[in-house]
Amino acid sequence: MQPRLFLIDAIGPFFRGYRKGRINWSKIPFPHLATEGAERRGQWARIRADMRQFAAEVAAQGYNAVTLDDLAHLTPHPLQEVDIAARIGVLREEFSRIFPILSEFGLKIYLTSDVIPVTPAVSAALGDDRRRLNQYYGELVRTLLDDFPVVDGLILRIGESDGTDVKDPIRTRLHLTHSRETNRFLRELLPVFEERGRDLILRTWTVGVHRIGDLIWHRQTLARTLKGIDSPRFIVSMKHGESDFFRYLPLNQAFFRTPHPKIIEFQARREYEGAGEYPSYIGWECERFAHELQEARNVVGVSVWCQTGGWHRFRRLAFLDDAGDASWIHLNTAAVVDIFRHQRSPEQSVEALVGPERAPATLRLLGDAETVVRDLMYIGDFARQKWFFRRVRIPPLIHIYWDCLFINHAVRKIMRHFVRDPERALHEGEAASDRFPAMIEAAREAGLPVEDILHWRDFCEIIRLARRYYFLPYDEETAAGIRRAKRAYKQAWPKGRRQRYRIKVSFEPFRVGRATLARSSAVLLRRRRGYRFLDRVFTLNFLGLAFRVFLAHRKRDMPRFLRKSAMGVEVLFR
Repeated sequence: MQPRLFLIDAIGPFFRGYRKGRINWSKIPFPHLATEGAERRGQWARIRADMRQFAAEVAAQGYNAVTLDDLAHLTPHPLQEVDIAARIGVLREEFSRIFPILSEFGLKIYLTSDVIPVTPAVSAALGDDRRRLNQYYGELVRTLLDDFPVVDGLILRIGESDGTDVKDPIRTRLHLTHSRETNRFLRELLPVFEERGRDLILRTWTVGVHRIGDLIWHRQTLARTLKGIDSPRFIVSMKHGESDFFRYLPLNQAFFRTPHPKIIEFQARREYEGAGEYPSYIGWECERFAHELQEARNVVGVSVWCQTGGWHRFRRLAFLDDAGDASWIHLNTAAVVDIFRHQRSPEQSVEALVGPERAPATLRLLGDAETVVRDLMYIGDFARQKWFFRRVRIPPLIHIYWDCLFINHAVRKIMRHFVRDPERALHEGEAASDRFPAMIEAAREAGLPVEDILHWRDFCEIIRLARRYYFLPYDEETAAGIRRAKRAYKQAWPKGRRQRYRIKVSFEPFRVGRATLARSSAVLLRRRRGYRFLDRVFTLNFLGLAFRVFLAHRKRDMPRFLRKSAMGVEVLFR
């Protein structure tokens, strides 16, 4: 395996000055971009300057391509509203001034696209007519490739649409629902790319929606989707695991099952592990995956997310001045390209980035941080278990999600049900929390951000106490200790000083008994990837219908976090 394509996302410069409290990092916030007057001139001049710095630094690390958003905001269509078409015209002008900067540093350019983007006028004209929507999307693709010869290809995301927070009049909707339909869609598009010598990259990431929702892990769905597709311009892009960017997940076996050219995806700014606020090093994980992939055919590239991913308040921008210290992100971006392109070890990668004098202390810090992430933030006993619900593999981390820590009776009951060795879980957490004094000293010695370790220590103290609440008999002193630790954390790290985690604490009883929880999990969850008869009759069909009926009458009874985050939990039941 010798990858030739090393992609990294280049969306960071577009978030400069974006003041929204909780940010959707899934793609460029296009409504934030000015399109007229002095504000436009100033903002886009800053974006170009930032992009030049970004391009220089990632090219120096060894990347040779970037990903940018997106097809929908750079491609006009006769069905679009006049004002939207005018805005697209401005964006096309401004991106036309950005593309040469990237080319100057030898970076190929790939644009992303959700399938399928529409405006209110487009929706009114085409409705749900799949044939006409496919034709409309094909016209967008041809226009983009013909108008921007500098663009080397398009990256399709078919399993996720815009989040509930997106107010842009150009919105994406989930269009492809099953594998045969997706196969036809790809076959219709590929000649457009072949004729123009560009790449069509299909991402297998989905969030479990519709029958295509298990594409990332179900071998038959993937095989049916790619059946008969044989094109020199076609590439499949997959996350390294069968779920999102979490620890504990083994390498996705789809890399060994499909002969098509493949890209493996990594996340340097770990959205579930602090998003660059503290060290969460992926070098050793990358080394293991690189070794395993030696047996895989046709792995042609690596894609790294240094800015993209998640809904959270953490706002450090990678490779940009005056945008927060991104040292932890840069260590990860260097690790990926060093290991997969330059055949360096993680230790050699660290030394090459920080220098031989700082490397020993940096490596000690990263090693201890690895223990804290794996043994304290995750609960290893739970994380190592493999569970599926409908078309989704259950994440190995459920009590910490983006910028939230959940300490409540429901999480306690779930943990006590699934964790088979609570004593070990408690011991691992306590031992990991003891690493912080050495980490603080190592950060000082290495000249790395000590304040980040202090903040992480205070947050992890709450996690340590939460684990006691999860696994020890309940007592009021434990609850009081958690409340005191939360107050101390907020006082030590006021919002004006830095972005911090949200601690969601509630000790109200969760009125589901252990026996009911056990029966429910036996019905709803399965250990094997394949679907049981029960899943086909109940979990995939009847349960989806029942949930939609519930939403129609009792939607506000659901926690706001589930209703308002990302696409909303209801998409899991389509």
